Amino acid sequence: MQTDKTQQVIRAMLAMQRYAWEQGTASQALWEAGEKDWMILMAREAVHRQDEVGRTAKLNETGLTDPCSNGEPIYHAWELTGDDTFRQAFDRLLEWALVKAPRSADGIVYHIDQTTQFWVDSFYMLPPFLAFAGHYDEAVKQIDGFWKALHDEEAGLLSHMWDDVEKVFKRKAFWGVGNGWTMAGLARVIDLLPESHAADKKRLIERNLSLIDACLRHQRDDKLFHDVLDDPDSFIEVNIAQMLAYAIYRGLASGWLPADYRKTADDIRAAVWEKVDEYGCVTDVCGPPHFVSPSWAVEGQSFFILMEAARNKLVNH
Repeated sequence: MQTDKTQQVIRAMLAMQRYAWEQGTASQALWEAGEKDWMILMAREAVHRQDEVGRTAKLNETGLTDPCSNGEPIYHAWELTGDDTFRQAFDRLLEWALVKAPRSADGIVYHIDQTTQFWVDSFYMLPPFLAFAGHYDEAVKQIDGFWKALHDEEAGLLSHMWDDVEKVFKRKAFWGVGNGWTMAGLARVIDLLPESHAADKKRLIERNLSLIDACLRHQRDDKLFHDVLDDPDSFIEVNIAQMLAYAIYRGLASGWLPADYRKTADDIRAAVWEKVDEYGCVTDVCGPPHFVSPSWAVEGQSFFILMEAARNKLVNH
């Protein structure tokens, strides 16, 4: 059962324009919240906008991993409806992810077309889709590649953008939402890995726990965070808080986080609830069109819904 607040956030989210990663994140949120009919409609539109190489929900953006965020909802839509159009779209998207998508010499998929860049966003867009599809080794391989390029050992955080050919950071900042994409993506992959991959699961749990702790070292007294985690001059940003709470609630429900993290997530959730306006918009998230200032965004709406769904799962565990 969704709260009135969650339903309000869902309505606002559905009124917002969406690119491929936003369509996928919103669809996943609706799935995890149990809103199956809405999810089917979202998946249907993602399939309707599948391009000739298999990328779903394609408008005019150049993302390579972003379309893969639609994969799990598309598969569930096939299961629920029996419509083979969904399964065929899922298979084309999987072929894109495994074979067609441009990648490095080591086989790590780039984030943007016509570049050789790895972005922290890809942790959420690609590996959960691969793991859901049963390609566990490939999911872990992609995570390892992104981690190697973007993780800063001293800070314990991830930078935003790395160019694999130029060997330079295109943006070295420890972007809060980017670290949130990582925590959320790892949490999903951890839950998807089977016992045959116990060693990989253990390693990803250790990574996610260390990343959660590194982020929490930059938490403000109001339980929120700055857009760039270690830059107090950057604006206060709400979505990283939701993403962190989502990862913690999932970790608690799955048993890979100690119980004493519960209060941390509950405190964050309470702070986030205060940021939802009268229209159901989660305010002060890193928002479009350029994601450099506080506004509202589909991903901000989505992670409120995901946070609430993960908490409900924990409470009803």
